[in-house]
Amino acid sequence: MLELKHICFSAENGGKRKEILSDVSLTLDERFVAITGPNGSGKSTLAKIVAGILTPTSGKIYLDGEDITNLSVTDRAKRGISFAFQQPVRFKGITVKDLVSLAAGKKIGINEACSYLSEVGLCARDYIDREVDASLSGGELKRIEIATILARGTKLSVFDEPEAGIDLWSFSNLISVFEKMYEKVKGSILIISHQERILNIADKIIVVANGKVEQTGTREEILPHLLGTSACRALTDKMEG
Repeated sequence: MLELKHICFSAENGGKRKEILSDVSLTLDERFVAITGPNGSGKSTLAKIVAGILTPTSGKIYLDGEDITNLSVTDRAKRGISFAFQQPVRFKGITVKDLVSLAAGKKIGINEACSYLSEVGLCARDYIDREVDASLSGGELKRIEIATILARGTKLSVFDEPEAGIDLWSFSNLISVFEKMYEKVKGSILIISHQERILNIADKIIVVANGKVEQTGTREEILPHLLGTSACRALTDKMEG
């Protein structure tokens, strides 16, 4: 279980301190949680704070009762937190098999590596020996990144806007991958997203606006309200356009 207690975060902006998150308190123990809200609301900042990429100005973060507020990204990874960036990192000279092996934390055979790639809808023999470089599309990189997270099998997998930078065909396949991941993963999935189709498969939806939590509840409680607002419709149209 992940607990955030009174999280605040501010950063320098034009020589002045700008408050990005203000007194955010959350408890996350569901299998699939989605955080949504307008651009600039602090969603990605919150995801990076959970992963340890950023340290909150104040407040505490607990994972299964342990205070991890000041732990590094590496130490949080050891305790079972994975993080997937909006734009997956490319590694020239490293093959897909090597990357999956690194994620698993052990040397794995071709068959095992291929099974993870198959889970995310990739034909393993076409990718296993390819380098994780610019020859891969955004959608391919997203799915390979998810395969590495499956290989890690962590307590908490955090995805920051996984739909960013991919085409609609790839996005449709990405939704299918997350649905399968929901069935396979033993821990929790936390996704930052605007997309209705992702929100629609979440157990819990958290709405963040102006650096604060505005709403939290099940998708049945939150999604109808979101879809009924003109702001949300405009946001969805922008993301899908």
